[in-house]
Amino acid sequence: MFSLKNVLYFQAGLGVLANMFLLCFYIFIILGHRPKPTDLISCQLSFVHIIMFLTGGDICLTDLLESLDIENDFKCKATFYISRVMRGLSICTTCHLSVFQAVTISPSTALLAKFKQKLKKYTIYSFLCIWSFNLFFSSNQIFYVGAYTNVSETKQMKATKYCSLLPMNNIIRGLILTVTTSRDVFLVGVMLTTSTYMVIILFRHQKQCKHLHSISHLRASPEKRATQIILLLVVFFAVMYWVDFTISTTSVLLWSYNPVILTVQKFVMNAYPTITPLVQISFDNRIIIMLKKFQSK
Repeated sequence: MFSLKNVLYFQAGLGVLANMFLLCFYIFIILGHRPKPTDLISCQLSFVHIIMFLTGGDICLTDLLESLDIENDFKCKATFYISRVMRGLSICTTCHLSVFQAVTISPSTALLAKFKQKLKKYTIYSFLCIWSFNLFFSSNQIFYVGAYTNVSETKQMKATKYCSLLPMNNIIRGLILTVTTSRDVFLVGVMLTTSTYMVIILFRHQKQCKHLHSISHLRASPEKRATQIILLLVVFFAVMYWVDFTISTTSVLLWSYNPVILTVQKFVMNAYPTITPLVQISFDNRIIIMLKKFQSK
């Protein structure tokens, strides 16, 4: 258990630092240079992932605020609510990014091409809708999370050192799980569909380039590399998200608490926001050029 905790601390520290670097980079690009259409979405995703680490990982705001004169019940409700909002924003923003990329690289003859200008125009409005939806959608955390007291007497399920899930009606519990599952299935389905569409477009483009230039043995082209990144991130997101969702759902349905399973769940939950910025940093030529300039100076 001690080694698992050390892994979680290392993972959270690495994730926060990588996302902080990306957030500062995107803010610098958006304010001072010509940003790519997806930079604003990626900037929001980095911000969401930082808050996810602060509220859902081992760098927890409940522990950071422990010294303040605030009731544990309020701290539990606040951190769980913010954590769930950020979790929803992560999947929604990733889906938004996937759709935006699919429309952006669509050929002019494709059906999606006519939405290119509209997407750029309504990006801010889509942000407002995503935030409003998730702030409302996760509001049940305010009512069904509280400070941990005595499990045997109140039938609470301990979720963290200080917080627990309060007992709820089976119908309400089933309704919440059904609605949450429906949202997640829909969004992951959209991500997989748009990513498959992008992979097809990129492979077609690569095939055309190979034919035009009469090159039989191409090195790893930007299109092929982009295809690999898209497949990596989307598949990794889908796998990690559903493992996390399965563990969460099973714990709630069985109404049981296991500290080892909870630690594993935290590791799985933080895997995607840790890997994503590292992949983006490694493959974004603008960041690579900037780092090389700093290194030369």
